[in-house]
Amino acid sequence: MKRLVAWLMSGVLLAGLLITLVLPPAVHAADLRNLADDKIAERGNKVDLNNSSVRRFQEFPGMYPTLAGKIVLGGPYSDVDDVLDLDLTDRQRELFNKYKDNFTVTPPAIALNEGFDRINDGQYR
Repeated sequence: MKRLVAWLMSGVLLAGLLITLVLPPAVHAADLRNLADDKIAERGNKVDLNNSSVRRFQEFPGMYPTLAGKIVLGGPYSDVDDVLDLDLTDRQRELFNKYKDNFTVTPPAIALNEGFDRINDGQYR
């Protein structure tokens, strides 16, 4: 009886391994996606003004940290141009207009905006 159970268990284990190897990785990827992955796909290569942390603005010289902090705290936005309604200096308006094509707006997601994660997302050099 013990041998029969051992054979059955090894057969189940072997079948599970074969199925894992035979199925393409895309089948498993759908199970691994989460809200952050969907937001990243939705925004493309642009910075999402409603769901990004201030660190995403580092690639735009002059915007980090002051202007980036104002933008992050001033949301949510329905359009990229809504940022211009904030209390910005002339230089900050000029900087924003210079990089405006690099930004997009998607609906805010609570999972990406909780607490102070948008100001200090825990990424350090």
